Amino acid sequence: MTDIKVPTFPESVEDGAIATWHKQVGDSFNRDELLVEIETDKVILEVPAPQDGTLTKITAKVGDIVKTQQVIGAFGPLKQSKATAAVKEASNESKKAPVNTKGESTTGKSRGVKAGPAARRLASEKGVNLNDVAGKGDMITKEDVMSWAANDGSTGGTSGNQTTAERLEKRVPMTRLRQSIANRLVESQQTSASLTTFNEVNMQPVMDLRSKYKDAFAEKHQGARLGFMSFFAKAAVLALAKYPEVNSYLDGGDIVYHNYADIGIAVSSPRGLVVPILRDVQLMGLADIERQIAAYATKAQAGKLDLEELQGGTFTISNGGVFGSLLSTPIINPPQTAILGMHKIQERAMVVKGKLEILPMMHLALTYDHRMIDGKTAVQFLVAIIDFLENPGSILLDL
Repeated sequence: MTDIKVPTFPESVEDGAIATWHKQVGDSFNRDELLVEIETDKVILEVPAPQDGTLTKITAKVGDIVKTQQVIGAFGPLKQSKATAAVKEASNESKKAPVNTKGESTTGKSRGVKAGPAARRLASEKGVNLNDVAGKGDMITKEDVMSWAANDGSTGGTSGNQTTAERLEKRVPMTRLRQSIANRLVESQQTSASLTTFNEVNMQPVMDLRSKYKDAFAEKHQGARLGFMSFFAKAAVLALAKYPEVNSYLDGGDIVYHNYADIGIAVSSPRGLVVPILRDVQLMGLADIERQIAAYATKAQAGKLDLEELQGGTFTISNGGVFGSLLSTPIINPPQTAILGMHKIQERAMVVKGKLEILPMMHLALTYDHRMIDGKTAVQFLVAIIDFLENPGSILLDL
């Protein structure tokens, strides 16, 4: 018998929670096959099988809090190959599978699903396949079946507009990441004198430059897509150089200034908002920035971001515009001093040199810690970013 242990957590992580067991007791697996995922407040750690075997014991259930090197299960020798087991199981099922009046096999509609008698009975009455309702290891309730039958027009002949007299509620625990995000947001509000200043930028110059060169850019830089974020990141770097107070943080009675720009780019993931860090953006070109952002976005969607990629940062950019946000007040990411919020590009009527023009405008919001940054500096910093964006040649020439 071999123990399955929690891997060693990074230094800043104290514990984690069992997120998903990918194998159950009795299941066989091959070396390096994923056994269990452990969620921390920053990343998800995967625990692969060290060798072939069969899971014999699970001592930490989904949701349990675990520590470094804690034993969470055990496995024994591999009983038989999975291919052999699958063939044998399929053969056995074909021999004993009952059929309905149409001659169709009904066995397996809810095999391996955790559900109580009431839920199974209701599923049978409604014609609901419990495998469709099943979550990640959660016990299916009668309410889950009712909700599925009411909202899925393809099951049991029910209409998608069907309503039920029952008022349903579902209680689920917060993920570790969501708890961490909640705590940091509250900490930010409680420990900083946050103030937000707003302005707007004409995106037409950047859009024209992007349209003119995006194909040549992608061809030269091996498929890197020229987006807006790289322009904002470079504009932020140039503005931070002019106003170093924005690129600082408060440490007791001291203000610590950075001579480099590590910019956090807020991206969404299935687990919530994460902020991977672009290191030394002052040394990066537009193509480098775009490639790194694309790589981070891919890893975030797959839940593969490393802890080191999420730590640090001297300034943050958040783009709520990709979700349609027209205006917002972003919250500072401690211990940073400020955060820039991008928003939706929307055509608006603007007066330019006495003439009315329709221009693609974007609201910008800079939330800053008023303890370290005066209002004048914050406004000048935001105006500097706007000047760089409305004259993108200055970004390319580093003016």
